[in-house]
Amino acid sequence: MSVAAASFAIFAASQVGTPGPANMALLATGARYGLRRALPFVAGVALGKQLVIWPVGFGLMQLADSAPWVFQALKWMSAAYIIWLAWRVANMRLNTNIEAKAPGFAAGLIVHPLNPKAWAMITAGFTAFTEPGTPSLEATVTIALILLGVQLILHPIWTYGGERIARSVAGTPAEKYLMWTLAALTVASVFFVLFAGGK
Repeated sequence: MSVAAASFAIFAASQVGTPGPANMALLATGARYGLRRALPFVAGVALGKQLVIWPVGFGLMQLADSAPWVFQALKWMSAAYIIWLAWRVANMRLNTNIEAKAPGFAAGLIVHPLNPKAWAMITAGFTAFTEPGTPSLEATVTIALILLGVQLILHPIWTYGGERIARSVAGTPAEKYLMWTLAALTVASVFFVLFAGGK
């Protein structure tokens, strides 16, 4: 195959399964609303990565060479968005109000387009696991399907993990510290992929 699908699947699982801005958002959403109510958000997060994969696969990387400022702007937009998300997480409380509305599909859809870890992972897929000369459609379809499959398995696990944590600490003094810790991890993860892990 022109795309090293098995190797990329292992790489994708290692990236999607480890902490990052999207997984911290999933963990916090699961903790606040539970897996069932968070499913539209989970679906949006999973499909949102496709909004990055397809433009990259069909030549957006060429834009990076001709207009690097676009990607610099994206980097700082990403950081600002994730920090805002972390602030919301820090101020959430887990004693779920049945009337509270969980974030929906659209909220999840924008997580990965503003997630620098997603951009780095997808770029690596096209540059490190795809043979030169591979047709864009073949490479893009392969990478898109592998990532979607991995996400559909691992994103609900992160969300359910948040729900399980919430059952233990909701309404206790530890609740506030948990939410601030999740927020701090979210900020730390985005700064790591921006300044250390995204090269």
